[in-house]
Amino acid sequence: MALGRPHAAPLVLREEDRPELLRWSKRTKSSNGLAQRARIVLRCAEGEPSSHVASQLGVTNQTVGKWRSRYIARGLGGLLDEPRSGAPRQVSDEQVETVLTKTLETMPRDATHWSTRAMAKTSGLSHTTVRRIWSAFGLQPHRVEHFKLSNDPQFIEKVRDIVGLYLDPPERALVLCADEKSQIQALDRTQPILPLRPGIAERSSHDYRRHGTTSLFAALDIVSGKVIGETHRRHRSVEFRKFLGRIDAEVPADLEVHLIIDNYGTHKTPLIRRWLARHPRFHVHFTPTYSSWINQVERWFAGLTEKQLRRGTHRSTRELEDAIRVYLATSNEHPKPFVWLKTADEILASVRRFCERTSVPGH
Repeated sequence: MALGRPHAAPLVLREEDRPELLRWSKRTKSSNGLAQRARIVLRCAEGEPSSHVASQLGVTNQTVGKWRSRYIARGLGGLLDEPRSGAPRQVSDEQVETVLTKTLETMPRDATHWSTRAMAKTSGLSHTTVRRIWSAFGLQPHRVEHFKLSNDPQFIEKVRDIVGLYLDPPERALVLCADEKSQIQALDRTQPILPLRPGIAERSSHDYRRHGTTSLFAALDIVSGKVIGETHRRHRSVEFRKFLGRIDAEVPADLEVHLIIDNYGTHKTPLIRRWLARHPRFHVHFTPTYSSWINQVERWFAGLTEKQLRRGTHRSTRELEDAIRVYLATSNEHPKPFVWLKTADEILASVRRFCERTSVPGH
């Protein structure tokens, strides 16, 4: 028999309330307070004393008594949060609608987009109120994102072809993502760089001196993450053919080579076509137009830019090329292949959703 102080009034659970209380009691993340109240009522309905219920659920006796009494008096509605007191609302729905309509459908006379202060002046609200309205509806007029959809008539076929190579590489073959990073500039700042200090970021002058350019030809092995690369002062089809010869020499002769490249003109000249005809183990897969994102070597180029080129100082083209070779060698010492996750169907579905979201009726 359960011991403890008996309840002043017994809690009789309405049978139609039991399924809802059980559902509430199982909530773990959202409405955790409501879940606890439901557990209190269910325990009290079993005839347990308040002190035992409080001890088991880690609450006070007063908390058990409060929600027990609320359920007896008002049923399930008594367990819900009551409206809280506060200052009355000062911004009407009409004012909110006006701000949203102006933001989405008009432009200020002197700018391409609205600022909080310009909208505040027009709407008669404070700029903090405008900011809260924009935040509530996810509006950021100061931001712009760029996109470029492929107009390649074989877009779907090429996406399926290349993604298929990523997700299921063929046996006895090497899949290489190749491209050129052209016109890499050897830049030297006009004044000495001030080094990093505690509390002070590294500082450099905004202007620079140019000391020539070079181009990097690179081919990324999607399985190992290693990169075959070499620099050339120009990036014509002649240099690309030399790079293909470098790949042919480094890849074991018993392996087929699947080469993923873009539609740049130097990749399709008669010189390149003749070379490919003489090397039948090379299979070329062209990416769709305006779809550099599907070529994994572009991600490796981004790492090169971020880690070596953007803040690097090079007083000659030779010095720049030496820095690129060092990065290339270091990268190949501990290669990390990129993991491709999305299937072709997922990519195509994402493109379709974007087109539907941005399409204009009648166009």
